[in-house]
Amino acid sequence: MDAALKDISWSVNRMTTANIDYDYLLKFLVLGDSGVGKTCLLYQYTDGRFHTQFISTVGIDFREKRLVYSSRGRRHRIHLQIWDTAGQERFRSLTTAFYRDAMGFLLIFDLTSQKSFLEITNWLEQLRMHAYTEDPDVVLCGNKCDLLQLRVVSREQVAALAQRYRLPYIETSACTGANIQQAVELLVGRVMERIENAVSNRDFTLLMAQSRRLPNLAYGPELVRLHQPSDNPPRRNCNC
Repeated sequence: MDAALKDISWSVNRMTTANIDYDYLLKFLVLGDSGVGKTCLLYQYTDGRFHTQFISTVGIDFREKRLVYSSRGRRHRIHLQIWDTAGQERFRSLTTAFYRDAMGFLLIFDLTSQKSFLEITNWLEQLRMHAYTEDPDVVLCGNKCDLLQLRVVSREQVAALAQRYRLPYIETSACTGANIQQAVELLVGRVMERIENAVSNRDFTLLMAQSRRLPNLAYGPELVRLHQPSDNPPRRNCNC
């Protein structure tokens, strides 16, 4: 297992440092029980297509996407790494190793499965134990909202849980693509807000400074900004 984690980390480091042409690299994790639609939701977001066949993730996988985030009159180029985790219990020891390096989480349950909804509290407990902080940025997603006749989880149930854990909630459909982009953008906004206030957040500052998957960071009075190493003068339009 350690060798597998090392291989994954090496390949990602090589990929992300080869051509840094973005301002921020954000790593998200998609969590939830097996069969709730995590992989299909992720493919719908990155590729705009829906897999009609069930895809069971073995261990962990990831997808990437670029976007522009505007805040406080500035436009930031974001490179997203969204990691897709296996929901089966036998893979938990592998996937939890990635929790601490993640900056945000999409927590997915199936609106047609009461069991997947009840497991949300267990997933939140795992996050509390393994994430970089006991209060990470999480967006709760009720997937398969297009299957109205099969729905068994009521809005009242979800509202009570979301209020209890203070989680933003959005209903999505990996089949139709409904609200998937909005869910990811909601998480991006929350994480970027935390980044902009990172000077006063010790845990998050350490996470960004120590992560091998992030460029060098300098901490300004308002934002966590990219900077060039001190022994190299700044260059414009650098794609190295």
